[in-house]
Amino acid sequence: MSFDPKHRSHIITNGRDRAPARSMLKSIGFTDEDLAKPIVGVAHMWIETMPCNFNHRDLAVKVKEGIRAAGATPMEFNTISISDGVTMGTEGMKASLISRDLIADSIELVGRGYMFDAVIAIVGCDKTIPGAAMGLIRLNVPGMLLYCGSIAPGNFRGRDVTIQDVFEAVGANAAGKITDADLLEIENVACPGAGACGGQYTANTMAMVMEFIGLAVMGTGSVSAIDPLKEKTALESGKYIVDLLRRGIKPSDILTRKAFENAITGVAATGGSTNAVLHLLAMAREAGIDLTIDDFDAISRRTPLIADLKPGGKFTAVDLGKAGGIGLVARRLVEGGFLDGSQTTVSSLTIAQETELVDESPGQEVVYPTDNPIKPDGGLVILKGNLAPEGCVVKVSGHERKYHRGTARIFDREEDAMEAVTSKRIKPGDVVVIRYEGPKGGPGMREMLGVTAAIVGEGLGDEVALMTDGRFSGATRGLMVGHVAPEAAVGGPIAALCEGDVIIFDLERRRLDVELSEEEIRRRLAEWKPPAPRYTSGVFHKYSKLVSSASEGAITRA
Repeated sequence: MSFDPKHRSHIITNGRDRAPARSMLKSIGFTDEDLAKPIVGVAHMWIETMPCNFNHRDLAVKVKEGIRAAGATPMEFNTISISDGVTMGTEGMKASLISRDLIADSIELVGRGYMFDAVIAIVGCDKTIPGAAMGLIRLNVPGMLLYCGSIAPGNFRGRDVTIQDVFEAVGANAAGKITDADLLEIENVACPGAGACGGQYTANTMAMVMEFIGLAVMGTGSVSAIDPLKEKTALESGKYIVDLLRRGIKPSDILTRKAFENAITGVAATGGSTNAVLHLLAMAREAGIDLTIDDFDAISRRTPLIADLKPGGKFTAVDLGKAGGIGLVARRLVEGGFLDGSQTTVSSLTIAQETELVDESPGQEVVYPTDNPIKPDGGLVILKGNLAPEGCVVKVSGHERKYHRGTARIFDREEDAMEAVTSKRIKPGDVVVIRYEGPKGGPGMREMLGVTAAIVGEGLGDEVALMTDGRFSGATRGLMVGHVAPEAAVGGPIAALCEGDVIIFDLERRRLDVELSEEEIRRRLAEWKPPAPRYTSGVFHKYSKLVSSASEGAITRA
């Protein structure tokens, strides 16, 4: 039996009893002809608070043109976005991870409310990508994503710079290494226009994930936000979603266990953001796929690092696009036997077929062959031990030391740690511990780029380690361990730490430990009392009551 493209919207638009609904829709310009066609929801996250999503409304215009040209009717709607870069280091950052679930809820609610036959989501800033994917998975109607594209790098005195450089310049300025005028100049040039942050940070990592997992057309994410080709990409994506609808292909047809393994492989091979662990675990829970935090380490161990991308490497996402794009990374991995090329994508082609369409730029230096990689294993490492029984995450680009033994410096909030770093109270060999910043304790699991970048900017990146039950930005570099679980707010071992305890990071053994006996840890935790909630009403309070452990993707449960 052929798939009915108007499989859901006919309930809203067809028949005598639906005259009031049609009347209201006609008042804003829809015609009988429009309403007789399949209805495709066009979600986006335009907001006037950041560059990341600033081109969404313009792209939506082109996507809608493509949908109409393909014989369906688009209906545009928007949800929200929280900029990690703008809110970093403030209470506002607690809203970031929470926004992922709100975006998913919004897309699901609007999709269910209006019974769209299909949904395409235009995504940009970090949490919009997994949030939109989670919404599409819940709806399980034909759906796909279009990434709005990376921002171009800025230019500071002849070298490319990104927002990462601004954060690190703050630490350098605090250390007296650069002047106030230097800091202002970097600030003024680092973000030259629209688009998401330019390295292999969380947005570009998750854009790659969606192409590797099959929910976005291969190559569309590599077109930068300022490239004139972006409008054509949006137009073609509008046609793709209608074709997907006519074929009746839903997320549940695409999101296999192998597809998730492909996505993790892409993250590992490119030194992608640790946030991908949270987001892929959350997506897997929505899709009913059995995926655990340990799978990330196992896949990363067998995957070579082949993309020389910031923050650990030299190049930006725009450079990757010029070299051959996300598809070039996929082609290398398929050819090397690291990626399952048989997996289905929204384009109707398999991953392997998509990679055959890639044009590699002659002489490019961004993507290495798998038989001569930057390093033989990937960028994601999962540690366990007496400080992280459920696990924690560190990103390894190949330059970090594999072992650190140091003295704990304890901070119960990010701001206190930042003040200690910028006032030069952190010394070589220290281990900065930031706790009560986890999903429940924050609440919202703030990113710590301000602190980690300040440590690097101070010149301590090779001598100081950091651990937290919060998160890191994709721009973080150095020996920085996040997502420590169980978190302090629920009585995880990190809550038992005291100033001066000796902590060991051993990446080779995949261990994070404190030099205390199990009896001493139990004794301290028996005396521990949970802190008072930081919020007692509103969305933060509600989230803290519903959210699960970071080791499970920090998903919310009723």
